[in-house]
Amino acid sequence: MTDDPEAPLRDRLASERTDLARTRTALANERTLLAYLRTALALVAGSVALLQLVDATWALLAGWTALPLSLLVLTAGVLRFQSVRRRLRAGG
Repeated sequence: MTDDPEAPLRDRLASERTDLARTRTALANERTLLAYLRTALALVAGSVALLQLVDATWALLAGWTALPLSLLVLTAGVLRFQSVRRRLRAGG
């Protein structure tokens, strides 16, 4: 990305086409997938809690809205992970 000697070391390392840079990027991609999974799980847990514990119209609406939203987040996370992984394997 940058050959500027004034750039921070981590930026120079990440921009190099080395095994270390690819490994760092692959690990970052995995951490991002785990964040998507954690968010989807939190949405499911919150949805179930609202549906089971709160007896109000707004809670029903929020609970039933959060369930499909959690599937959307999970799907987006998996698709993004696979896309980045394919680009990493292709070398670009």
